[in-house]
Amino acid sequence: MRGTKVDAAGKMQLTIDSTPEYCHQANQKSLGRLDLPYVDLYYVHRLDKVTPIEKTVQAMVELKKAGKIKYIGLSECSADSLRRAYAVHPITAVQVEYGPACLEIESPRTKLLETCRELGVAVVCYSPLGNGLLGGNIRSFADVSRPGDPRGHFIPSMKAENIDKSVAVVDQLAEIAKNKGISVGQLCIAWLLAQGNDIFPIPGTTKIERVEENIGSMSVTVSDEEEKQVREIVKGLPTSRFQATTGFAFADTPPL
Repeated sequence: MRGTKVDAAGKMQLTIDSTPEYCHQANQKSLGRLDLPYVDLYYVHRLDKVTPIEKTVQAMVELKKAGKIKYIGLSECSADSLRRAYAVHPITAVQVEYGPACLEIESPRTKLLETCRELGVAVVCYSPLGNGLLGGNIRSFADVSRPGDPRGHFIPSMKAENIDKSVAVVDQLAEIAKNKGISVGQLCIAWLLAQGNDIFPIPGTTKIERVEENIGSMSVTVSDEEEKQVREIVKGLPTSRFQATTGFAFADTPPL
């Protein structure tokens, strides 16, 4: 669970609250906004690192028993938090940033992908195109620093000192895509889909043509050689994970 606020300096800050009380409050507000009696999959969007995960999940179980949710999800949790949560009630999905530009979920340090697969938890991947970087239309810092677009100031790979190097990496990926007759965005989503049947990318867009393009990724086959090529190329990307700067990525919680 989280909230957002803007401080006096105009900077956006996150307020995280995963207490049982807020779980119930947030669910009530969500159902009211959606005008629905229940939601199928309800995520604990962030862990506040203060509330033991067992208490948070128990509140979600109460919501399930009340018929207000069907399935429980977590987001940006650590592998240990996932295990502890699952011991209270099966977790259906973990939402985390995952794509060619962000591979931390695979890291032996986080062990999150490994743990999800051990427990049978699906992985829902937000920002599979690296916050738009891998879509192929970002060519300069000006493209990510217009009014209302904070990416050039917050995402490391899009900052002024890194953007040229990032674009050069995307251009290498675009060469592979060109040879396949697809867009670089389709290549990257297809690459992610090739990681397993438990992987579910959720690319965001406001344009219908992009939706159609993204759906087309499902018909693209990525060979083993191409999968390895993409991995090798993206090693040249500057660290691009914004969540790491928030302090709530792969969050742990105190013991019960």
